[in-house]
Amino acid sequence: MTEFRIPLIGEQAPEFNSNSTLWVINFPTDYKWKWVVLFSHPADFTPVCTTEFVWFQEKKSEFDKRWVALIWYSVDGIQSHIAWVNNIKEKFGVTIEFPIVADMSIAYKYGMLHPTADSNHTVRAVFIINPEWKIAALMYYPLSNWRNIDEILRLLDSLQMTASHGRATPANWPNNSIFQDRVIVPPAANLQQMEKNIKEYECKDWYLCTQANPNK
Repeated sequence: MTEFRIPLIGEQAPEFNSNSTLWVINFPTDYKWKWVVLFSHPADFTPVCTTEFVWFQEKKSEFDKRWVALIWYSVDGIQSHIAWVNNIKEKFGVTIEFPIVADMSIAYKYGMLHPTADSNHTVRAVFIINPEWKIAALMYYPLSNWRNIDEILRLLDSLQMTASHGRATPANWPNNSIFQDRVIVPPAANLQQMEKNIKEYECKDWYLCTQANPNK
Protein backbone atom coordinates (compact mmCIF):
# COMPACT_ATOMS: atom_id res chain seq x y z
CA MET A 1 0.00 0.00 0.00
CA THR A 2 1.28 3.47 -0.94
CA GLU A 3 2.12 5.53 2.12
CA PHE A 4 0.69 8.99 2.47
CA ARG A 5 0.40 11.74 5.03
CA ILE A 6 -1.64 14.91 5.34
CA PRO A 7 0.46 18.05 4.65
CA LEU A 8 0.57 20.30 7.69
CA ILE A 9 -0.17 24.01 7.95
CA GLY A 10 2.98 25.94 7.10
CA GLU A 11 4.51 23.14 5.05
CA GLN A 12 5.31 23.52 1.36
CA ALA A 13 2.40 22.31 -0.77
CA PRO A 14 3.30 19.09 -2.61
CA GLU A 15 4.15 19.58 -6.28
CA PHE A 16 2.35 17.86 -9.14
CA ASN A 17 2.19 17.92 -12.92
CA SER A 18 -1.17 16.79 -14.22
CA ASN A 19 -3.51 16.89 -17.16
CA SER A 20 -6.85 18.57 -16.52
CA THR A 21 -10.11 19.35 -18.26
CA LEU A 22 -8.72 22.74 -19.33
CA TRP A 23 -4.91 22.53 -19.56
CA VAL A 24 -1.84 20.77 -18.21
CA ILE A 25 -1.18 22.05 -14.68
CA ASN A 26 2.38 22.38 -13.41
CA PHE A 27 1.80 23.10 -9.75
CA PRO A 28 2.85 25.31 -8.12
CA THR A 29 4.91 27.18 -10.74
CA ASP A 30 1.86 27.95 -12.91
CA TYR A 31 0.28 29.82 -9.99
CA LYS A 32 2.80 32.50 -9.08
CA TRP A 33 1.45 35.32 -6.90
CA LYS A 34 -1.91 33.60 -6.47
CA TRP A 35 -3.77 31.91 -3.67
CA VAL A 36 -5.00 28.44 -4.63
CA VAL A 37 -7.84 26.33 -3.27
CA LEU A 38 -7.41 22.63 -4.06
CA PHE A 39 -10.50 20.46 -3.56
CA SER A 40 -10.98 16.71 -3.78
CA HIS A 41 -14.11 14.80 -4.78
CA PRO A 42 -14.89 11.13 -4.10
CA ALA A 43 -15.76 10.43 -7.76
CA ASP A 44 -17.30 11.88 -10.92
CA PHE A 45 -21.07 11.76 -11.54
CA THR A 46 -21.91 11.75 -7.83
CA PRO A 47 -24.89 13.77 -6.51
CA VAL A 48 -23.26 15.85 -3.76
CA CYS A 49 -20.22 16.61 -5.92
CA THR A 50 -22.41 17.77 -8.79
CA THR A 51 -24.26 20.22 -6.54
CA GLU A 52 -20.91 21.54 -5.31
CA PHE A 53 -19.62 22.06 -8.84
CA VAL A 54 -22.69 24.06 -9.79
CA TRP A 55 -22.50 26.23 -6.67
CA PHE A 56 -18.75 26.84 -6.86
CA GLN A 57 -19.15 27.95 -10.46
CA GLU A 58 -21.90 30.33 -9.30
CA LYS A 59 -19.41 31.78 -6.79
CA LYS A 60 -16.34 31.74 -9.04
CA SER A 61 -16.36 35.54 -9.45
CA GLU A 62 -15.99 35.86 -5.65
CA PHE A 63 -12.83 33.74 -5.77
CA ASP A 64 -11.55 35.75 -8.75
CA LYS A 65 -11.97 39.01 -6.79
CA ARG A 66 -9.74 37.56 -4.08
CA TRP A 67 -7.09 36.49 -6.63
CA VAL A 68 -7.80 32.84 -5.84
CA ALA A 69 -7.50 30.00 -8.35
CA LEU A 70 -9.64 26.86 -8.00
CA ILE A 71 -8.29 23.39 -8.76
CA TRP A 72 -10.49 20.30 -8.43
CA TYR A 73 -9.40 16.71 -8.08
CA SER A 74 -11.23 13.39 -8.46
CA VAL A 75 -9.90 9.84 -8.56
CA ASP A 76 -11.51 9.25 -11.96
CA GLY A 77 -9.76 9.71 -15.32
CA ILE A 78 -9.70 12.75 -17.57
CA GLN A 79 -12.28 11.36 -20.04
CA SER A 80 -14.71 10.85 -17.17
CA HIS A 81 -14.04 14.42 -15.99
CA ILE A 82 -14.80 15.78 -19.47
CA ALA A 83 -18.03 13.76 -19.69
CA TRP A 84 -19.09 15.00 -16.25
CA VAL A 85 -18.46 18.65 -17.15
CA ASN A 86 -20.52 18.21 -20.31
CA ASN A 87 -23.29 16.54 -18.31
CA ILE A 88 -23.43 19.46 -15.86
CA LYS A 89 -23.65 21.89 -18.77
CA GLU A 90 -26.46 19.86 -20.33
CA LYS A 91 -28.51 19.29 -17.16
CA PHE A 92 -27.91 22.59 -15.32
CA GLY A 93 -26.90 25.02 -18.06
CA VAL A 94 -23.67 25.71 -16.14
CA THR A 95 -20.23 25.83 -17.80
CA ILE A 96 -17.46 24.77 -15.39
CA GLU A 97 -14.59 27.24 -15.81
CA PHE A 98 -12.07 25.74 -13.38
CA PRO A 99 -9.82 22.74 -14.11
CA ILE A 100 -10.40 19.20 -12.84
CA VAL A 101 -7.15 17.26 -12.58
CA ALA A 102 -6.63 13.53 -12.99
CA ASP A 103 -3.57 12.13 -11.23
CA MET A 104 -3.80 9.47 -8.51
CA SER A 105 -0.52 10.63 -6.97
CA ILE A 106 -2.24 13.84 -5.82
CA ALA A 107 -4.52 11.82 -3.55
CA TYR A 108 -1.49 10.31 -1.82
CA LYS A 109 0.58 13.50 -1.68
CA TYR A 110 -2.27 15.41 -0.03
CA GLY A 111 -3.59 12.63 2.21
CA MET A 112 -7.00 12.59 0.56
CA LEU A 113 -7.54 8.84 0.85
CA HIS A 114 -8.81 7.78 4.25
CA PRO A 115 -9.18 3.97 4.19
CA THR A 116 -11.34 4.00 7.32
CA ALA A 117 -13.88 6.11 5.40
CA ASP A 118 -13.53 4.55 1.93
CA SER A 119 -10.67 2.58 0.45
CA ASN A 120 -11.35 3.61 -3.17
CA HIS A 121 -12.56 7.20 -3.05
CA THR A 122 -11.12 10.37 -1.61
CA VAL A 123 -12.83 12.24 1.21
CA ARG A 124 -13.81 15.86 0.61
CA ALA A 125 -10.57 17.69 1.30
CA VAL A 126 -9.97 21.43 1.01
CA PHE A 127 -6.45 22.90 0.91
CA ILE A 128 -5.90 26.66 0.90
CA ILE A 129 -2.41 27.40 -0.41
CA ASN A 130 -0.88 30.86 -0.12
CA PRO A 131 1.25 32.67 -2.74
CA GLU A 132 4.40 31.34 -1.04
CA TRP A 133 3.08 27.87 -1.99
CA LYS A 134 2.59 26.85 1.63
CA ILE A 135 -0.44 25.20 3.21
CA ALA A 136 -2.39 28.03 4.87
CA ALA A 137 -5.43 25.99 5.96
CA LEU A 138 -7.04 22.61 5.39
CA MET A 139 -10.44 21.03 5.99
CA TYR A 140 -11.76 17.50 5.62
CA TYR A 141 -15.38 16.42 5.17
CA PRO A 142 -16.95 12.95 4.85
CA LEU A 143 -18.23 11.76 1.48
CA SER A 144 -21.87 12.40 2.38
CA ASN A 145 -21.65 16.08 3.37
CA TRP A 146 -21.16 19.10 1.19
CA ARG A 147 -18.81 22.02 1.82
CA ASN A 148 -20.03 25.50 2.72
CA ILE A 149 -18.69 27.79 0.00
CA ASP A 150 -19.37 30.97 1.99
CA GLU A 151 -17.30 29.62 4.88
CA ILE A 152 -14.38 28.93 2.53
CA LEU A 153 -14.62 32.51 1.24
CA ARG A 154 -14.77 33.82 4.80
CA LEU A 155 -11.68 31.82 5.73
CA LEU A 156 -9.86 33.15 2.68
CA ASP A 157 -10.71 36.72 3.72
CA SER A 158 -9.40 36.02 7.20
CA LEU A 159 -6.19 34.42 5.95
CA GLN A 160 -5.57 37.26 3.53
CA MET A 161 -6.19 39.78 6.31
CA THR A 162 -3.51 38.11 8.41
CA ALA A 163 -1.09 37.83 5.49
CA SER A 164 -1.52 41.48 4.42
CA HIS A 165 -1.93 43.26 7.76
CA GLY A 166 -0.70 40.88 10.48
CA ARG A 167 -4.09 40.93 12.19
CA ALA A 168 -6.15 38.06 13.61
CA THR A 169 -9.94 37.85 13.32
CA PRO A 170 -12.50 37.20 16.10
CA ALA A 171 -15.18 34.51 16.16
CA ASN A 172 -17.77 34.79 13.37
CA TRP A 173 -15.79 37.60 11.73
CA PRO A 174 -16.76 39.80 9.95
CA ASN A 175 -20.13 39.56 11.75
CA ASN A 176 -19.02 39.31 15.37
CA SER A 177 -21.81 40.48 17.71
CA ILE A 178 -19.36 42.52 19.84
CA PHE A 179 -16.60 43.61 17.45
CA GLN A 180 -18.49 43.52 14.12
CA ASP A 181 -15.78 43.47 11.40
CA ARG A 182 -12.99 44.87 13.56
CA VAL A 183 -9.73 42.88 13.67
CA ILE A 184 -7.51 41.82 16.55
CA VAL A 185 -4.14 43.44 17.19
CA PRO A 186 -1.36 41.03 18.28
CA PRO A 187 -1.15 40.91 22.11
CA ALA A 188 1.61 42.99 23.68
CA ALA A 189 4.87 41.20 24.40
CA ASN A 190 5.99 43.64 27.10
CA LEU A 191 4.67 46.41 29.36
CA GLN A 192 5.75 49.22 27.04
CA GLN A 193 3.87 47.69 24.12
CA MET A 194 0.87 47.06 26.36
CA GLU A 195 0.63 50.75 27.27
CA LYS A 196 1.05 51.74 23.61
CA ASN A 197 -1.72 49.37 22.49
CA ILE A 198 -4.14 50.63 25.13
CA LYS A 199 -3.60 54.20 23.92
CA GLU A 200 -3.83 53.41 20.18
CA TYR A 201 -6.58 50.80 19.96
CA GLU A 202 -9.94 49.85 21.46
CA CYS A 203 -9.19 47.31 24.18
CA LYS A 204 -11.47 45.09 26.23
CA ASP A 205 -8.36 44.27 28.22
CA TRP A 206 -4.63 44.62 27.61
CA TYR A 207 -4.45 41.34 25.68
CA LEU A 208 -7.57 41.92 23.56
CA CYS A 209 -7.29 45.07 21.48
CA THR A 210 -9.00 45.67 18.15
CA GLN A 211 -8.82 48.15 15.31
CA ALA A 212 -11.05 49.06 12.40
CA ASN A 213 -10.91 46.75 9.40
CA PRO A 214 -7.88 48.04 7.43
CA ASN A 215 -9.44 46.94 4.14
CA LYS A 216 -12.20 49.53 4.49
